[in-house]
Amino acid sequence: MHSTASDGAWAPAAVVRAAAERGLAAIALTDHDTLAGLPEALATGAECGLRIVTGCEFSVQVSWGEMHLLGYFLPLGWPPLEQFLVRCRTDRERRGREMVQKLRGLGVELTEDDVLREAGGGAIGRPHVARALWRAGQVQSVQDAFDRYLGSHRPGFVEKRLPRFRDVADLVHAGGGVVSAAHLRDRGNRGFLVSLKAEGLDALETRHPRHDPDLRSRLTDLAIKLDLCRTGGSDWHGDTPDLLPGSELGGQQVPAEWLAALERARPVPGELPIPGPN
Repeated sequence: MHSTASDGAWAPAAVVRAAAERGLAAIALTDHDTLAGLPEALATGAECGLRIVTGCEFSVQVSWGEMHLLGYFLPLGWPPLEQFLVRCRTDRERRGREMVQKLRGLGVELTEDDVLREAGGGAIGRPHVARALWRAGQVQSVQDAFDRYLGSHRPGFVEKRLPRFRDVADLVHAGGGVVSAAHLRDRGNRGFLVSLKAEGLDALETRHPRHDPDLRSRLTDLAIKLDLCRTGGSDWHGDTPDLLPGSELGGQQVPAEWLAALERARPVPGELPIPGPN
């Protein structure tokens, strides 16, 4: 799930308290390209008796384009990872500026300050641009912003500069973490997963609000046959009117055994070389 450290609507402490109130035993805070919300989340989790798994959602380049990759059990304050994430966030800022420029070229009244205000110091993403458009009265809703301007191949869309999957997987492993391919939907076929496993994939997200029962079943079979751990989650960004079924906080049933299996899959920190800058 996500917090205001990236494109979530609630502060990390509020996310943790809400999860505890709703009876969850553990959550993974996986903000985009940042670990900034984790110290607050960990401190609040200790107060509430809720386990916090340190995570991050990365964007990586794969054969068909951009894929989201979840990293779990990430070390806080580890220079190689922090330096990498700074580069990712810098590119997010570049992308945000270019989206604003494109939109202004289309006659849309929007400024960089509007987007920065929505981000509130968090890692900038398209949802911040969409919210800024809605708040400025340029679109009817956040979804309308994506449909008209910000979706892939729409007139305000700007590509990210993406790192390779292997580079991110190696970095996470060097820090003692594991990686899971996020919400692949129909992209999750055997050939693709075999190739990712050869490059370091540890797990597959099988339970997600956008995975219907048939897709969930197919991905589960693939994970078992390929000896990949399974992960799942609500991908919660806050309680908004347009929540998909199952995307509310606690909306996905994730067995405790999956978390235990992920922990067993962790490499021993230091057994892999620490990657240098890309």
